[in-house]
Amino acid sequence: MIINPEILFNVLITIIVLNFIKDSILDYLNSTYFNKKIPKILSDIYDKEKYLKSQEYKKIQYKFSRISSIYSFLILLLFFYLDGFLIIDNYSRSLFESELVISLSFFGIIYFGNDILSIPFSLYHTFIIEERFGFNKTSIKTFIIDKLKSWFLTILFGGGIISFIIIQFESTGQKFWIVAWIFISVLTLLINGLYAQVIVPLFNKQTKLEDGELKSEIEKYSTKVGFNLSNIFVIDGSKRSTKANAYFSGFGKQKRVTLFDTLINKLNKEQIVAVIAHEIGHYKKNHIIFNLIFSIIQTGIMLYILSLLIYMPIFSEALNIENHSFHIALVTFSILYTPISEISSLIFNFFSRKFEYEADEYADKSFDGKYLIEALKVLTKDSLSNLTPHPKYVWWHYSHPTLLERINQLR
Repeated sequence: MIINPEILFNVLITIIVLNFIKDSILDYLNSTYFNKKIPKILSDIYDKEKYLKSQEYKKIQYKFSRISSIYSFLILLLFFYLDGFLIIDNYSRSLFESELVISLSFFGIIYFGNDILSIPFSLYHTFIIEERFGFNKTSIKTFIIDKLKSWFLTILFGGGIISFIIIQFESTGQKFWIVAWIFISVLTLLINGLYAQVIVPLFNKQTKLEDGELKSEIEKYSTKVGFNLSNIFVIDGSKRSTKANAYFSGFGKQKRVTLFDTLINKLNKEQIVAVIAHEIGHYKKNHIIFNLIFSIIQTGIMLYILSLLIYMPIFSEALNIENHSFHIALVTFSILYTPISEISSLIFNFFSRKFEYEADEYADKSFDGKYLIEALKVLTKDSLSNLTPHPKYVWWHYSHPTLLERINQLR
């Protein structure tokens, strides 16, 4: 069968529709488990009042998610059927002559247009839903400043990466993907290594853990496992939310464990050490390195496939555009690549859940698993987390095992 622009257009629409249906079914299946009886091992997390509140939170989140996803889905379909890409391409060409600037203008209009259209949903989620359940600490001023900073970073990094790829595409030919892959790989390593030093300070204040009883306990543990205590930081997460977290970032001399101040306020010192033990477990087990390598390989595969298809005029003709260009072909390719991206996501989530078990095991063996269980229960309770997610939803979307699975594994 010969593929013509009309057939390719229908393939694109089919992928978009099937992906939406898949997400809708998984969300629905998950919602059917909201009222499922809580396993006995987790029965001490919620009292009756807190449990009812968690149920309400899950249901409201589900309804909000359905409305916002349907809205995005309809906007995307309208864009395809009303020649939205053609309109933006013509507008960009009316302003500029350089193909590079036309491409940047094209992507800029789509990005900012989409982001502005989503702002009402972000505002409602932050200042209505999260506020209603006592999570929100973000002020309107912080919300606006965060948005402006995220736009700046998108222009800086997104615009820079796209510019580099287009320049290589125009100057190197079909092998542009090799140079682009090396460039993006180096940039990925730099961002991961310097994320805490360069990106985080734009949004949050970080300070080294202060002297005191907590630091003494952590010092004891870190000396035992050979982790540099000077690389444990506290971040002002309470600036935006009451929800607590901790994470590991960087590698080599730049490695560090970051604790949210909300985490320190909610857990006792033994529980905090257990959380730190878990995060150090990720470092000791080389999970950060694996994730970086996986990301780099994934990027290489995507760029290679892109290099095989990017020159085909049909990629532009499918969107009713006669002038074949890199940016239009990239739009078509990004939709066609969705199934591969979904498979990559499934693989990543599989290994991510495996790594969480390994980090839990490390915390259990090097410290005490019972304190990690206590910490997980406290954090779950305070964030009104779903204790009974549907197995298929977990399999597709969860990068962490469920609380029940983690506790059973630890015990």
